[in-house]
This record gives sequence, structure tokens and C-alpha cells, in this order.
Amino acid sequence: MRHRKITNTPVELTELGFGASVIGNLYRVTPAADAAAAVDAAWDAGIRYFDTAPHYGLGLSERRLGAALRQRPRDEYVISSKVGRLLVPNEHPTGVDTEGFVVRDDLRRQWDFSRDGILRSLHDTLERTGLDRLDIVYLHDPDDHWQQAADEAMPTLADLRDQGIIGAIGAGMNQTAMLTRFLRETPADVVMLAGRYTLLDQSALDDVLPAAAEHGKSVVAVGVFNSGLLSRDRPTDGMKYDYQDAPPELVTRARAIADLCEHHGTTLPAAAVAFPFSHPSIINVTLGMRSPEQVARNAEPGRRRIPEGLWDDLRTRGLIRSDVPAASGHGRSSRCH
Repeated sequence: MRHRKITNTPVELTELGFGASVIGNLYRVTPAADAAAAVDAAWDAGIRYFDTAPHYGLGLSERRLGAALRQRPRDEYVISSKVGRLLVPNEHPTGVDTEGFVVRDDLRRQWDFSRDGILRSLHDTLERTGLDRLDIVYLHDPDDHWQQAADEAMPTLADLRDQGIIGAIGAGMNQTAMLTRFLRETPADVVMLAGRYTLLDQSALDDVLPAAAEHGKSVVAVGVFNSGLLSRDRPTDGMKYDYQDAPPELVTRARAIADLCEHHGTTLPAAAVAFPFSHPSIINVTLGMRSPEQVARNAEPGRRRIPEGLWDDLRTRGLIRSDVPAASGHGRSSRCH
């Protein structure tokens, strides 16, 4: 699998990444054996970038991912986690987490972007994973905490990066405006962009992606299936878009894109995985993978080359923006090696 480098850092990512939120029991229970088998299958498929966070299953994702990677050669993979949510004892547990993960709520999340909070969070993550270091650390959803995130958290991470303790630093969010500020106003090397540069939403072309290009920084794309609407060859009514039922007009548009994909000899999921690489600042697409079967389903389209004519047809028919860069095609970038 091809690798791409985070600009101006020593960190290289495989083009496809393993998103470990789902092995933290996102929405439903994932048996421990399935989680371990999913990581093994990702490794066998050539994936060497793995992303997790304390938020995912109140630490369950970090524990499972660390256990699955612990016997792997440490210099052969890249792991990222996130800071901003400390896990602290829950004085009033109800029995199950209320933030989408099917786990006990003996712990709760506490927002903290202070220097001490960042250092404590990193210490706790290393203890949960059992690993000796993190390669990338992102500020996690600092939407309501810009000042502390920019003034305390990011300088703390920059100090650790400059000491060689962390390879690269950044922020991960669903919105584009604040990610753009992190790229323009802080020492961030990379941002994790969720759902804002996909076949159905190219709003990142207005701010994040120009900022990354201007400042020579990199972008990791997640949420490329927009919560599911782009995940199947033929979209159906009732599928999700941005965590809610997809509006009928978006289902119609997704079907039109699927028709063009079929006409060009490819599939909607394959095009959804390939599309973010149309922009040269995007170096990786990370997908949630719960089982070996999901790994196989995600890795297969990640290896396909998409016919250039598909992107041209999508532009011509107004199904993607006309200013999507013309140099599309999965894996076609001077950063590949």
C-alpha cells in the first residue's frame, strides 16, 4: 500500500487508515475477538496507520488497539490518538455510556485543553495502549474551546513534537472554519477533516484545503461515506447522512453518482474512498473497521484506480463542484512513493 508523508514531519501514513472508534463498541458491541481480528486483517491488507481516542468507548478502543499492535514491530506502523477529553471517575453512573458507545459508564469524559490536561491525557493513553509513544496527537473536537486549545494545548503538543516525543500534531473536527484557523494560526502539522470533502460535500474547498495548500500542511480525511449514504453500491431510502436520516434529495443525488460510477466500471464506495485524493493536500483516508469482513470491503476499493472520466462527468453534470481539482485519481500524487 502506498505511503504519503505529513509535510515537514518524519511521519508517513499508508493511504488507507484503520479507524478504531468502532472497536470501542460504537453503536453496538464488537466482541474482543472480532476487534483483534479486524486489526490483524488490516495489517495483512497493508494498512499501517491506526487512529484511536480516549473518547471511543471510554478507553476501550485504545486498550484493544494497543493490545492488537503491541507485538508488532513498532517502527512499522503509525498510531494516533487524541486529547481534550480526560476520562475521570463517574460519580453518578447509569450503567451505560450516553455518547454512542455500548460500554459501562464507570468513567465519564471531562473537557480539558490545559497543559496539565494534555500531559495527563497522553500519560493515560500510553498506559491504556501499553505502547511507548504516539506518532500523531490531535486535539479532539475543540469546537467550544478555541482559546485554551490554541493558547495552551497546541503549544504543549508543539513542545513535545520539537523534543521528538511526538512526530506530528494537529486537530480533528467535523467543522471546517476552526480547522482552518488551526492550519493558519497554530503550529499544527495536520488536521483530521470529518465529512467535509466527500462526493456529497466539498465545503472544505472554501477554507481548509486552500489553507493547507498555502501553509504546506497535510489533511487526513475521515467520514468519507457521510455516515453511510456512500457506503453501498446502490443507496437506499433510510440510509444515514451526517448521523441522521438522509434527505430524499441527497439520496437521489447519491444514486445519480452511483449510476455514473457503474457506467465507468467502478462502484460508489470505491469512488468515495478515492475522491478525497483529488486534492493534493489530502494524504490519507481513514475508515472505521469493525471486523475482517469490513477490512476486506474497505481495502478492496482503496486499491482501485478510478477512471479520470468519472470525475469529469461528475463535474459536467453538476454532481460535484466544478472547482474540484482536475488532477484526480486515487494514488496519483507526487507525494506517493
